[in-house]
Amino acid sequence: MPDTTPALAAPDREGLWLKGDWHMHSRHSTDSSNNPIGKIIGFAERVGFDYLVVTDHDIHVWGDVAHHTWADPDYRSDKLLLFYGAELTAARGHINIMATAPYDHQAVFDARDARDWDLLALKRRLGVHFSANHPSTKNHYGYSFDLADSVEIWNSCVWSKNVPGLRIWDDMLLSGRMLGARGGSDSHHGLPDRPELTTPQSVEASANYVGTPTTWVFARERTAAAALEALERGRASVSANPYNPRVELWADADGDGVMELMMGDNALATGKPVTFEVRLVGGYRGMRYKVKVVKNRDAFASFEIEGDSLRFSDTPEAGGRSYYRVEIEGPQTPYPEVPYSMAQSGNMVALSNPIYFGYDESF
Repeated sequence: MPDTTPALAAPDREGLWLKGDWHMHSRHSTDSSNNPIGKIIGFAERVGFDYLVVTDHDIHVWGDVAHHTWADPDYRSDKLLLFYGAELTAARGHINIMATAPYDHQAVFDARDARDWDLLALKRRLGVHFSANHPSTKNHYGYSFDLADSVEIWNSCVWSKNVPGLRIWDDMLLSGRMLGARGGSDSHHGLPDRPELTTPQSVEASANYVGTPTTWVFARERTAAAALEALERGRASVSANPYNPRVELWADADGDGVMELMMGDNALATGKPVTFEVRLVGGYRGMRYKVKVVKNRDAFASFEIEGDSLRFSDTPEAGGRSYYRVEIEGPQTPYPEVPYSMAQSGNMVALSNPIYFGYDESF
């Protein structure tokens, strides 16, 4: 049975949690409707998001997002951290390109069919973030995962379609790659002004919008650069909507009672027991959730949590390589601004990035 005794966070762990959406489309994508940028940003500001990126399909403007999405006079906010980005839409699949400042996206678009090593060199030259989009859908990510700085393991409010992608991510982790995971609504269409009074039509038109799902990143400060750095380092978790619990995974590897490791951290496996702590922040209070622990791609343990935290222990193999992550299942907290999203998410409430042991960070 897990131990529910509260644990201490590391005293020198400074930062803050930021929530937002890493994958959105506006009217500048030709397959989008009723979704001007002003509507997207206004919604995100009202709901209390911290960051956002609009990633329109570059093929719709032949790579020239700088004079379309980025040049839109409504692409500005005093409340949100906004990124510059686009969805590279190519024969080999889709990649979200994201940056904290304008970059030469036309160069990426023109090289979309290039060899992976040429794209890697271009990515480094431009200083941008490559995120592998929806790796198991018909427009799957078909590039090398050694190009990717993160991977989208939760696309849209429809959880069921993400299960194969979760296996792909686990495959990459088991192979020794430390690959940060995120969500993205991939919303293309704007909601009606009063969705709660409207009969739902398609999932896209009525249930999928900003924050379905929501990605939380633990950033060292409230800046775009720190948020993107946190995503790349795997200091992140994903919730079905912004009101659901945020799941955090911590660990005490040295036995001093202080949880010094968090998601994205990598420690040496010494052969001694490690105490892990699962924390749920926000969401329904007093509800019972199921915690599924995944170790090295396999189901390791399953617990019930009724409260804010629980602990479990395991001993990572000395000299070996191990990772641990958790999934949370249970009741969805209502998202009144997008009321029909809850049914599409099923029982999947949230999931964490891993804590690693014995990984080669240069790989």
